[in-house]
Amino acid sequence: MEYKKLLVLLLTVAACCSLPVLGATKYFGASPDMSASISGVNEFSPGDDATISVIVRNNGVNFMVFNNSGVLQQEDLPTTAKLVSIGLSSPSAPITIKTDPISVGDVLRQGTKTVQFNAKIYSNATIGEYQLPLTIKYKYLIVQDQEVSDTLHMQYYDVTDTIPLTVKIKPTLKISVLEAVPENLMVGTEGYLNLTIKNTGSVDGKKATVKIIRNGNSPVIPTDSSVFIGDFPVGSTVTCRYKVAASSQAQSQTYPIDVAVTYMNAQGDTVTSVSDTVGVMVGGKINFNISSDAPTLNPGETNVVSLNYQNTGTTTAYNAQARLNAVAPFSSTDTSAYLGDIKPGEQATARYVLTVDGTATPATYHLDTEVRYRDVLDNSQISDSFTADVQVISRPASDTIVRILSIIVVVAVVVIGAGYYVLVKRKKK
Repeated sequence: MEYKKLLVLLLTVAACCSLPVLGATKYFGASPDMSASISGVNEFSPGDDATISVIVRNNGVNFMVFNNSGVLQQEDLPTTAKLVSIGLSSPSAPITIKTDPISVGDVLRQGTKTVQFNAKIYSNATIGEYQLPLTIKYKYLIVQDQEVSDTLHMQYYDVTDTIPLTVKIKPTLKISVLEAVPENLMVGTEGYLNLTIKNTGSVDGKKATVKIIRNGNSPVIPTDSSVFIGDFPVGSTVTCRYKVAASSQAQSQTYPIDVAVTYMNAQGDTVTSVSDTVGVMVGGKINFNISSDAPTLNPGETNVVSLNYQNTGTTTAYNAQARLNAVAPFSSTDTSAYLGDIKPGEQATARYVLTVDGTATPATYHLDTEVRYRDVLDNSQISDSFTADVQVISRPASDTIVRILSIIVVVAVVVIGAGYYVLVKRKKK
């Protein structure tokens, strides 16, 4: 700042020499002297959302003052930093500064302004000290001339100061999920998630607990969220098993889940590591189809029909029970059938007693059916509804003749029997 003061002094003296008799300068030879420092915490961990609080101080002093009763009262002093703008950047540090430069107005001599900058520490930040340039832009009065008794002429000088601020990235426990293996995790069901986690940080974790956390609105939802692992030294690996659920709104695809470790550091404080996000594959819901040919019935007939149910999913359906929705022209007094355990790709047969209305139109009818079952964790589940085809066909003409002849024979037998009975009665008399 010495060269600035010398420049101001020379300009002021030159101005004074050129002033008319009534001209005078009340203050000269002074300027703002800006300094800055971090207030509060300047030490952060990788992955932190940080707030960096900065105090800016104007240390300027007036060291040349002239008093003249004929001089107008000054609006600004040479030591006042005018229209101050403060900005923080991180060109070589593993930090993202989220706050734009901040305007704080004027800073009077010996005055201070406090500003706060929101920042994000990179999750892979290396431990150490980093310099963040703080840029302070302002202007200040260098010459104030009173050319006539009621007019002041002022000249300002623009300044840009850069002050380095030191922040530290401190040691921390960092995790890396090496493997995330789901077990029997299907849409709309519960299953297990097996994680293998490594401490890739620079400190040991004491009394550590590995937690899984739902990622936003992810349909993968932890049921058991914490596993205590005790000591977690640098470079060590642990395996944890959790029970998780997949929403019925999920699809057969990979969804995120967050993993973090809560531990006690060397200072005895309980802290939480930066989370690691991993993908978890959710399998499709267990589905079924009818693998057998459509059974056939005649109008007016009551008979047993057999339907083969096939598990087209990727996991076993336990204690499965099928249900058939018999609607017109069908009716039934028994619409449920037990199928048992059905492994992926396997089939089981259900048998239903169906009655077809005598006026039914010959056609293929699509009846709704579904399967209720237990998943691997014994939770009750129900499949999506699907269709089972049943055909109603007309009786062949030969069947009609046979039926008519059968009726005639039955009637004849009845008539003959009745006649014989009457004849016997008469003979007895």
